[in-house]
Amino acid sequence: MRLLLAALASLAALVAASPAGPLPTGPLPARMADTGGGTQLITAEAPALGSTTGTVTWWDRRGGRWTAAGSAPARFGANGLADGATRRQGTSTTPTGLYGLPYAFGIKARPATAYPYVPVTERSWWCQDNASRAYNRWVEGLPADCRAAEAEHLVSYEAQYAHALVVAFNYDRPVRGRGAGIFLHVNGRGATAGCVSVPADAMRRILEWADPARRPHIAVGTRGGPTAITRY
Repeated sequence: MRLLLAALASLAALVAASPAGPLPTGPLPARMADTGGGTQLITAEAPALGSTTGTVTWWDRRGGRWTAAGSAPARFGANGLADGATRRQGTSTTPTGLYGLPYAFGIKARPATAYPYVPVTERSWWCQDNASRAYNRWVEGLPADCRAAEAEHLVSYEAQYAHALVVAFNYDRPVRGRGAGIFLHVNGRGATAGCVSVPADAMRRILEWADPARRPHIAVGTRGGPTAITRY
């Protein structure tokens, strides 16, 4: 009898600690608190913070329902993922969170996409110098206050930047030291320095699918815990 009473007490405590109301069900975007307000969404989900691989899925919302338009294996930072609100530059971690996708770019010719597309030239750099006024921005020609050692010469990344989307992490009001140059791009040889990458064919399909008029965002997170993608 004492064992039965103890079991009932444990069950009651578990129920009391559970969230009120039914848990959300359905496709991943339907279980998220925020999808950016548009009718397209990209999710990049990893099993855990320390993971370097996971899945990217792109979604459409039509008639009030989210459906998957495609998916592909994804790669993340060499040191896994980190909370985007506290991430530090140079840690080779992919920032979790929900972000806009302001424009696309690439070394290869413009694909069949409705997205604004900026071609990479020999003068194209992404400034990551914390002391520069151009911090976390594309520049054509390296500014005097942005050191080459603290910038990416985009044309040097022939495979990765064949086609890419800019992820608006730390972009609108950059916090120095938080991180710069986070993209969704084509796979390189292994894990990334903090970006999300997918196979070349998947990147092309994403660009063909993406429509800026439908305000797509990207949500990066884990399957559970404080950085679970369903929190965004």
